[in-house]
Amino acid sequence: MRITRLPVAGLFALCLLFASIGSMLMAQASSPERGDGASAATALPASSGPASSGPAGDSTMGPDGSGAALTKNDLDAWLDGFMPYALGDGDIAGAVVVVVKDGQIVTERGFGYADVASRKPVDPEATLFRPGSVSKLITWTAVMQQVEQGKIDLDADVNQYLDFTIPPYDGKPVTMRQLMTHTAGFEEQVKDLIGHDRDTVPPYDELLKRWIPQRIFAPGTTPAYSNYATSLAGYIVERVSGEPFDDYVERHIFQPLGMNNSSFRQPLPERLQPDMATGYDKKSGEVVPFEIVGPAPAGSMSSTGRDMARFMMAHLNNGELDGQRILQPETARIMHTTATTLLPPLDRMMLGFFETNINGQQVIGHLGDLSGFHTSLHLFMDQDVGLYASFNSGGEAGAVNGVRINLFTEFADRYFPGKPITSRVPPEESAEHARMLAGNWVASRRADSTFLNITQLIGQVTVAAGPDGELILPPDMGLTGRPAKWVEVEPFVWQDTNSHTLLAARVEDGKVTRFSLSIMSAFTVFERAPWYKDAGLLMPLIYAALAVLLLTALFWPVRWLVRRHYGSALPLTGRERLGYRLSRLFALLMVLVLIGWGVLITLMFGDLTNLGGAFDAITVVLQVLTLVVFIGGLAVFAWYLWQVWTGGRRWTAKVWSVLLLLAGIVMVWLAAAYHLFGIGTNY
Repeated sequence: MRITRLPVAGLFALCLLFASIGSMLMAQASSPERGDGASAATALPASSGPASSGPAGDSTMGPDGSGAALTKNDLDAWLDGFMPYALGDGDIAGAVVVVVKDGQIVTERGFGYADVASRKPVDPEATLFRPGSVSKLITWTAVMQQVEQGKIDLDADVNQYLDFTIPPYDGKPVTMRQLMTHTAGFEEQVKDLIGHDRDTVPPYDELLKRWIPQRIFAPGTTPAYSNYATSLAGYIVERVSGEPFDDYVERHIFQPLGMNNSSFRQPLPERLQPDMATGYDKKSGEVVPFEIVGPAPAGSMSSTGRDMARFMMAHLNNGELDGQRILQPETARIMHTTATTLLPPLDRMMLGFFETNINGQQVIGHLGDLSGFHTSLHLFMDQDVGLYASFNSGGEAGAVNGVRINLFTEFADRYFPGKPITSRVPPEESAEHARMLAGNWVASRRADSTFLNITQLIGQVTVAAGPDGELILPPDMGLTGRPAKWVEVEPFVWQDTNSHTLLAARVEDGKVTRFSLSIMSAFTVFERAPWYKDAGLLMPLIYAALAVLLLTALFWPVRWLVRRHYGSALPLTGRERLGYRLSRLFALLMVLVLIGWGVLITLMFGDLTNLGGAFDAITVVLQVLTLVVFIGGLAVFAWYLWQVWTGGRRWTAKVWSVLLLLAGIVMVWLAAAYHLFGIGTNY
């Protein structure tokens, strides 16, 4: 968006407001737990290939027979070349990488430090990392155990398993299948998402019942990643099994698989605490204390590389490891292969896993993030191979995202290479398709009914068609750390030639209605922003309105000083003087309220522990002020305009009164569209 010649004061105010919200969005973007969207694009786009699975080929070769042999010697040599440089260049403290094949650990490696201050190295057998949302795979495995036992029906109304009620959407209930595929339609929930003090973060079952996020999509139609949904599934496991969730996963998953150094408990049991890796924002940065995850079944696990290897081998072997079975073969097959196809040919959700297909290989997995830990898990189903990597810092400018994605894609290219896509859509047709995709888009994973919906204003993804008809996306849409170059390989399917990432769009009645990128497509899609929320329309109006309000407020004391200097009086009396002063006062108050919102959101997301209600009182005050100041200000501006136009004032005053009224309308429009008028502290 281009901005031209706004007054310096206006630009200053805009920077305060929108830079503050922008910093919050950056805090969201990298984490499924924290709530992308990635955003942005607040979700995690990653490299992936076509959704179809390729031939199995030789057990140690790629589909075309040209891959390197997957042996410990070759893999260790490759990792020694990749990992130390990646960690050092990205300012990442440490990592664990484990690869399994055919029921055996090929290699398990620790890199860097579990604790920087003491220079304690990472031990893949003993050092615990926090895999974040990869924890969900444990929860979904527990769900499928209960399905197997007949205690949960995947397609039944989940309310029959609960002691509270999830409201229907147009008469349609939520099912467990929808929870597992993130298609229940829930908006984002972030309050009490993360904390550092167990006593200040309510138990997950209390969070579930305290506030049920609105269902903003028809069930089964739209992927929208939801920690609430996974936490709800964990609670259902607890209810139908009769065992506390932490006890259940220990007894029925960790113990049978020999995952003796894994736990969902927060804080960790004392015996595991000495081996817990320290989390960092970056190696040279601040320590991130042990995080208490509010929706615990969605992301609270701590585990070692060795334990995660055992979990991968069990799933690759259809639920069995060393004679211990956690799932029957048919149950595991259903879990791994039942796909929800919403935007072909992109990656799809299975039952809990999502596809990360690459090079014609059928790959399922999951990603996970906390503030101090970042993880990826991929199962190459055709090759009986699993890759797990976890890092204990985000690195400089979120470098860990590119590291874990490039680790996966380069691993696949080395051992299971595929043939590049060489097809191309004719240039004229491709240019027309890019123009059809152009515009502003919002992520399906979003806060929709609360004041946090304001983040969607500047979090919109702007897609454009370049001068030569090329598709242009924001540079941060991909997390590989490489610039993207999009080419259309079939109608409305683009590939980034600098990575494996695909983008696909749905066309209905001759219009593009949604799009997504590979991996992200399993749990987040982008839909056109409605016209009244479209940043392309609204942002220029907001800039102009703020400029008018600021100049109105600034010229009030300036003109008073000028009159005082020359000894002249304000040429207005009675109601006209009152109208003049109130209009200036409310112009100033509108700007201050907007700045207040920006500061509040910055503080809330600058330290995620502030999402636990530390600013509830301030939130309510701002909500009340927004209602009073914006509605009251609009009324004052209308009254002031009537006074000016009926009072024989100069043409400049008449023009400015019109601009002031229009500015007030824009502010009310902004507050109404993005739910700043609501009163409440659930979000």
